[in-house]
This record gives sequence, structure tokens and C-alpha cells, in this order.
Amino acid sequence: MSKKANKLVIVTEKVLMKKVAKIIEECGATGYTVVDTGGKGSRNVRSTGKPNTADTDSNVKFEVLTESREMAEMIADKVAMSFFTDYAGIAYLCEAEVLYGRSFCGPDGC
Repeated sequence: MSKKANKLVIVTEKVLMKKVAKIIEECGATGYTVVDTGGKGSRNVRSTGKPNTADTDSNVKFEVLTESREMAEMIADKVAMSFFTDYAGIAYLCEAEVLYGRSFCGPDGC
């Protein structure tokens, strides 16, 4: 058995990592996954190639599973309103099914 969820994905500049994480937590999400990422978008190419000391040269991708669409939209709205005018970023929402995940599904599973 699975449990329906909403997967919010936020891709933005690495320099914002702690600030975005704070918004996610303040909005009530119980966790998230964040990874270094790169690619091409409206603000040029970003790479995760060689490690660098300037966080302005790389991006991060957050994945947040929420039980309600409202929570996912609240997180996305706060991040976008706070940062996307001055920094590169995109947020999108997908339907998901959690198959396994004690912290998301509870001690008895999904």
C-alpha cells in the first residue's frame, strides 16, 4: 500500500541553501533532500564540476514531500517571493506516492 504525497522541487542558487531550508522548516515540512546540481537556464549555465569556494557558481535542488498541496504551495510561494526576483530559481510540484518511508508514513508503514 502507498500513501499519496506532493513532491515540491526547488532549484536555486547554492548561496540560498540555508535560507530556503529555513523556510521549508518554518512552513512545517518534516524534512527535505538537497543535492548539488547544475544545468542551463535563463540565467546561463551552472555546473557542479570542480569544487569551488564561490557558492555563486553552483545550484542546489531541494525535494520536499508534503501531505498537503497547500503546504507545498506555501513553501514555494515564500521561496519565490523572497528570492526569485534577484536570484535564479524554479519551483515545481509533482504528484507522488510514498511506497516506503517510516517518517512519512508512520511506524506501521504506508
